[in-house]
Amino acid sequence: MSQNPPSLRPDLAPKPLFDTARREGQPTIGMVSLGCPKALVDSERILTRLRAEGYAISPDYAGADAVIVNTCGFLDSAKAESLEAIGEALAENGRVIVTGCLGAEPDYITGAHPSVLAVTGPHQYEQVLDAVHGAVPPSPDPFIDLLPATGVSLTPRHYSYVKISEGCNHACKFCIIPDMRGRLVSRPAHAVLREAEKLVEAGVRELLVISQDTSAYGLDRKHDLKPWKGGEVRSHITDLAREMGRFGAWVRLHYVYPYPHVRELIPLMAEGLVLPYLDIPFQHAHPDTLKRMARPAAAAKTLDEIAAWRAECPEITLRSTFIVGYPGETEAEFQTLLDWLEEAQLDRVGCFQYENVAGARSNALPDHVPEDVKQDRWDRFMARAQAISEAKLAAKVGQSMQVIVDTVDDEGATCRTKADAPEIDGNLFIDDGFEALKPGDIVTVTVEEAGEYDLWGRLD
Repeated sequence: MSQNPPSLRPDLAPKPLFDTARREGQPTIGMVSLGCPKALVDSERILTRLRAEGYAISPDYAGADAVIVNTCGFLDSAKAESLEAIGEALAENGRVIVTGCLGAEPDYITGAHPSVLAVTGPHQYEQVLDAVHGAVPPSPDPFIDLLPATGVSLTPRHYSYVKISEGCNHACKFCIIPDMRGRLVSRPAHAVLREAEKLVEAGVRELLVISQDTSAYGLDRKHDLKPWKGGEVRSHITDLAREMGRFGAWVRLHYVYPYPHVRELIPLMAEGLVLPYLDIPFQHAHPDTLKRMARPAAAAKTLDEIAAWRAECPEITLRSTFIVGYPGETEAEFQTLLDWLEEAQLDRVGCFQYENVAGARSNALPDHVPEDVKQDRWDRFMARAQAISEAKLAAKVGQSMQVIVDTVDDEGATCRTKADAPEIDGNLFIDDGFEALKPGDIVTVTVEEAGEYDLWGRLD
């Protein structure tokens, strides 16, 4: 579980993301992309294929011949949001094709919205295209419809998500992603590297590596070798990260489970090949809670690993997410989590209150925690995490560091340090002497002020 970028909606999408020029008779598709960065990559792939077939991409509902809604179905609240988005698209446009994780439950969707044109499951690209062809036949003009070498991107031009695998082999009781997206299927290493290299050549300054379990990459392929630049590259996260780091862009790793071989990534961070940043979903710290989650129950050993990582790479930033109020969680177990967090001193922390998900095995566990207790524990957890974040950021005042510029407006530049992933972590703001900056610039600043989650600085 992770906090994810906000939904991309045709009525809210920044207009520069789309080329709104439309030739006469050109069919046009809109897109609503909900959920996590992995779903965003799926949306990009769908739109890239449609662009290659001559479709234009509409930035609003009114200008689209049909709208694709890429749904999220991980939590009941996400399902409700997806149904609401489908209803909005139907009201505004009327011709809607549904895909994504919630598409694995077509009866659930059609029961609420029987007028949708089609429902397809997650990463079923061909079925989505078939549904679009049926609703809005293609009309390509090979002399006019030119596709950028990097395809369609739904993120700003200076950073891009690179999905290295689909699915997951874990059986966490609170999660239904393996049921929706299947078991681990890793992309060939040379294919991932070719995509990443093309992105950097096209101007991308930061590569965000994502999957459901990044550190398991290549396990299903038995870490096979593929030809790459006159040699061979292994389908292993360490080799993949090392090769990506040679392209000259920032490389940020998300959703990394703390397997023992993760320690092999730390020297790459110390060398500067990969950003000193690990996004690791610990979820809890008490061994009994972790066992009920069907997750590795070795929180004490994890503290030893964290200490070892920091000893080898003192600049490393650790981000994680946790669940409070899991079925059976006692006050003592929750207190163990608070104590563990205090000792671990994680830099970036997200927290979720447990909620049932249709089909999850955790639903059947005894001793569900009352809602008011969940809220109280969430409040206490976030207060502790906020205090840690505030102290860590205060220690950065006076330091000089590199930042990447995300946006520039009349009031200042919004940037991120190497410790900040887009949309989910903090920002560094420059409000003086920023006029010459532009998105994608990487500049050096001195930190002058710190808040609970953000920094302020001046250009060196």
